[in-house]
Amino acid sequence: MALEVRWYDFPCFAIVAGAVVGSLWVLASREGGEHRDDRTEYESLLMVAAPDGEGGGGTAPGTGHVGSARLWTSCWRGLHPAWLLGLRLAAMVTMIGVLSWDILTYDPSILLYYTEWTFTLVIVYFAIATLISAHGCWIYSKQQISESEEANGFLKRDFEQNRHATLTFRKNRNMDAVRLQSHHDQEVTEKRAGFWGYMMQIVYQTSAGAALLTDVVFWGLLVPFLSSEHFSLNLLMGCMHSLNAIFLLLDTALNNLPFPAFRMAYFVLWSCIYVTFQWVLHACGFSWWPYPFLELGTPWAPLWYFCMALIHIPCYAFYWLIVKAKDTFLRKVFPDAFVTSS
Repeated sequence: MALEVRWYDFPCFAIVAGAVVGSLWVLASREGGEHRDDRTEYESLLMVAAPDGEGGGGTAPGTGHVGSARLWTSCWRGLHPAWLLGLRLAAMVTMIGVLSWDILTYDPSILLYYTEWTFTLVIVYFAIATLISAHGCWIYSKQQISESEEANGFLKRDFEQNRHATLTFRKNRNMDAVRLQSHHDQEVTEKRAGFWGYMMQIVYQTSAGAALLTDVVFWGLLVPFLSSEHFSLNLLMGCMHSLNAIFLLLDTALNNLPFPAFRMAYFVLWSCIYVTFQWVLHACGFSWWPYPFLELGTPWAPLWYFCMALIHIPCYAFYWLIVKAKDTFLRKVFPDAFVTSS
């Protein structure tokens, strides 16, 4: 039976439509190029700077520029990027295994749940982050080899005293070349993180809010209040509603990524896409709702939708506070070892 629309369904449509319009407005105003004075921290897909001499007059990168090195380096000074790579790879592999376990235990229809959507989104983040970290480790190893070779070359001067003047000239020339190349590489790195760097950031920030939303609803509402006749907690459910947040928090403890408040708009859009998908399914004749509070055939639906819209704010804000607390507290406790991500 197709989706039946009643008068109390229109407020639900209005809530979702308002959330979509509001989110797009926030992204257009914050990442679309109007605030050109703060283009220092977050990369943007909505406004990419034109190259020098083309169109935009060589403007700075889009709002939200972030150096690509911050995508794979740690907030802990001196920590080898391989540690972050190892964490991201382990998280991706573990979560793929748990998601496969979930699908095999039930059936592919389990993917209709928001939890599975979010779990998959977190896997996508760790997949992108793993590839970027692997590339970063390769860059880091090249830098280390170059520094080692340069140091070994300088040590050989004690064995070639008769060519002191020539070696001194070459040494100065090489050092100038290294400084020039280093400066050039830094400019390129700091110019923009690139498309995949930006995708990595928004998936990370969207996943953080969505993971908290699923885990809070599960552990705070479903587990305590649903009767055992209709709901039974098991190890698989516990993993599906905890590993996403656990791995993200571990990554946050090591990574050097910013967490801007305005990017909650992506989190809201993610949930709106899921709700719209459910509406389309039911309009095509699907009769089963994965979550009772999404059902439109009840006069209480507008209240449920309004409450679910509001809960996005504390979920994202809580993770934002975690990142801010990390930057503020650790910077004071470990001033020489910690590099702030803000």
